[in-house]
Amino acid sequence: MNKKINDIGKLSGKVLLFGGVYSNLQALEALIAVAEAEGIPPENCICTGDIIGYCAQPEETLQTFKTWKAKSIVGNVEIQLRDDEDDCGCDFRVGSRCDNFSQQWYPYAKSKLSQDSLNYLETLPDHIKFTLSNKTVSVVHGSYFNVSEFIFKSTDWSIKAENFEAAKSDMIIAGHCGLPFLDQQDDKLWVNPGVIGMPANDGNPYVWYAILDDSKPLTTVNFRKLDYDYTRTNQLMLNGLLPESYAKTIVTGIWDNMEILPETEKQLQGKPILL
Repeated sequence: MNKKINDIGKLSGKVLLFGGVYSNLQALEALIAVAEAEGIPPENCICTGDIIGYCAQPEETLQTFKTWKAKSIVGNVEIQLRDDEDDCGCDFRVGSRCDNFSQQWYPYAKSKLSQDSLNYLETLPDHIKFTLSNKTVSVVHGSYFNVSEFIFKSTDWSIKAENFEAAKSDMIIAGHCGLPFLDQQDDKLWVNPGVIGMPANDGNPYVWYAILDDSKPLTTVNFRKLDYDYTRTNQLMLNGLLPESYAKTIVTGIWDNMEILPETEKQLQGKPILL
């Protein structure tokens, strides 16, 4: 399968990075306000995919994103919705809690999206490439090879190294795993800015994003916490159609389960993230 790669050229100034909006309109609106306050134009705001997901406002979220004119690649959820598939394509183990929950939120999201939104998903590329401070950056969802591959900080560097080689990039910006982290070896940098649609299993309701700045070394990734009206998000999710466990996570900051996590990341549950 040929990849659709959108090379957006050389960027300057600040670049806002985020992922996993997950149909969380309140978080997206808060992030847009940050971008405006920081003077970051929409073309310098880049999402690692999964604009649609667990929360209650998929259509409103996607239309808001489209109107904002920020850039995004496809996540596994966008691919499945675009292709009219019956599951989220998240690569959850069959019969797991995540798999069972996806049989609630994915059909809900699918039922809410307009044809205009589905048409918009058709326009999203598999990857985005750009240069910043004379470094080549690639944006992927899971990995360069597999949109649903879970790559964590504890994932062996040899796996990451294969991605850098295939992408021909100095930096990879990735999503999918839901946890913010930075991993560096020599002159290669793997960055997951985190997701804004769900907390990072650290016991706090805020969510994560990151900013690059061409006035600073590219290795200086400014990870930030995003505060937003999570109470409203929680209330909207308690509609009888979505998993109540995910609505609870919105306010507690603790994941319902850790089925996708390696042992290293499991040990970090409820602990502050220091980046």
